[in-house]
Amino acid sequence: MSLAVPPATEFPVLAREGLVYLDSAATSQTPRPVIEAMDRYYTEYRASIHRGVYPLAAEATEAYETAREKVAAFAGSTAGETIFTRNATEAINLVAYAWGRANVRPDDTVVVTRMEHHSNIVPWQLLGCRIEWVDIDDDGLLDLDGLDAALARGPKAVAVAHVSNVLGTVNPIGEIARRAHDAGAIVVVDGAQAAPHLPIDVSDVDFYAWTGHKAYGPTGFGVLHGRRSLLEAMPPFLGGGHMIARVTEEGSTWAEPPAKFEAGTMMVAEAIGLGAAVDFLSGIGMDAVWEHSRDVVGYAVERLREVPGLTLYGPDIEHRGSVCAFSLDGVHPHDVAEILGREGVCVRAGHHCAQPLMRRLGVSATSRASFAVHSTHDEVDRLIDGLGTVREVFA
Repeated sequence: MSLAVPPATEFPVLAREGLVYLDSAATSQTPRPVIEAMDRYYTEYRASIHRGVYPLAAEATEAYETAREKVAAFAGSTAGETIFTRNATEAINLVAYAWGRANVRPDDTVVVTRMEHHSNIVPWQLLGCRIEWVDIDDDGLLDLDGLDAALARGPKAVAVAHVSNVLGTVNPIGEIARRAHDAGAIVVVDGAQAAPHLPIDVSDVDFYAWTGHKAYGPTGFGVLHGRRSLLEAMPPFLGGGHMIARVTEEGSTWAEPPAKFEAGTMMVAEAIGLGAAVDFLSGIGMDAVWEHSRDVVGYAVERLREVPGLTLYGPDIEHRGSVCAFSLDGVHPHDVAEILGREGVCVRAGHHCAQPLMRRLGVSATSRASFAVHSTHDEVDRLIDGLGTVREVFA
């Protein structure tokens, strides 16, 4: 697919008249090939996977496992190191529960950055260990000297976002992983805001989580890539069917990863849908996706900085992903979003599941515009025009 294809051709929802969808960081729109791939499962070969020996079940199983292979290759991983989950939140909880309970004691430390989504904070708090925070600077970049200081104290793990869902900051994951590994810590990456927008290679880190519904795929489906040696040593997260090797009256033994972490009947249509979403993105090319993001987000940063009374959070375009969070003097972010919504412009308002970061920024909430492969300069202009309306209303 070319990025010049009209959005309504590939994304059915975007055919709505006057709609400017700038909330892809929350949930992306779904392209037709993904919808059609899931429909084919439901209408042509729906069956339970991994159990039946009849042809229909074999076809469903092959489609599910082919999707795993596509998703693994997309992220620079292998099928045996790629676990399907309900979302990125569950993927990180899986690591905190299964790896964490086996390796982290109450007096051990996990390093967490100030820019994390709650999904990469709360699971570590539930683990009951010590949390050490690494701050950001005033430009929204991670304090790498602060990271080094935290690593010098011997933490068990570093939890870090690849791309901040508020600031848009693209963290240097390879460099962070090198420093953490030198200190004996594993690295757990929240890649939910990175996977849809830039080329990723998870081989440098120990665990990498992302989610389908932000990557042009279905809701209710996520991915965890894990280092094979760690997955083999970890106990299961959930128990039940499929994840066992043998069950006796005395106890059970476990299947090999990834099956060990996929208890029960999994989300078959959704797996197939994410496989189709990966095909969709690969058909464009992730370098081209990232280049398009640089163009549209660079233009958005330029235009937003022209708006009187607007504060834009996060770094310059060199270090920014596909997100622009901002506040407008004297106007609550929810009012901004509501008035923009009347103009057909969809943005998110709130704390974006990042309350520690909001406190660091000195605000309770922001408005956030986020961009996708279908975003255009004209849509950025619609956003700016809508902010002009907001200013008129609250003049």
